[in-house]
Amino acid sequence: MAENGASLPWPVLRQLLGRDLLGRGKAARSRRTDEVEPRTSTADRVAHSVCPYCAVGCGQNIFVKDEKIVQIEGNPDSPVNRGRLCPKGSASKNLVTSELRETKVRYRRPYGTEWEDLDLDTAMEMVVDRVLQTRRDTWQELDEKGRRVRRTMGIASLGGATLDNEENYLIKKLFTAMGAIQVENQARI
Repeated sequence: MAENGASLPWPVLRQLLGRDLLGRGKAARSRRTDEVEPRTSTADRVAHSVCPYCAVGCGQNIFVKDEKIVQIEGNPDSPVNRGRLCPKGSASKNLVTSELRETKVRYRRPYGTEWEDLDLDTAMEMVVDRVLQTRRDTWQELDEKGRRVRRTMGIASLGGATLDNEENYLIKKLFTAMGAIQVENQARI
């Protein structure tokens, strides 16, 4: 047996019989541990991004191998989060790689019991038709006192905190042009 107990098979025995009594050094390591290689070291490239979950805007390093995401970590060069991520940001790899992620437009017709797949163009046309019909049905040219208001109360927008200033600006312009006056962002709530 080596002096530090390195030849013992069980970590507890290595800890008790070796020099690593607290079990924080060699006693806690195994051959398998020594063979493990970080996913980040095998990446072909690193892309930089921003976490999509909240308005903080934490920087992320996205490690890519063979054009597939293998790991997402906080960007240590980011002045916002200095390499740290919250639990949601740390789990954001699943957002893009999970087998449960929906990648098709799914639609269930009124009173239907089954979902059907739609192509994106059909789904977008359905959204446009519904927005235009709602605007027509709820358009208000004059208020109860006869003042010109030219608005709709049938359409509202609640933006998410992951939208940046430019996206919020464009959304506000779009909904205002449609006559909607109920435009809010979740980041302010």
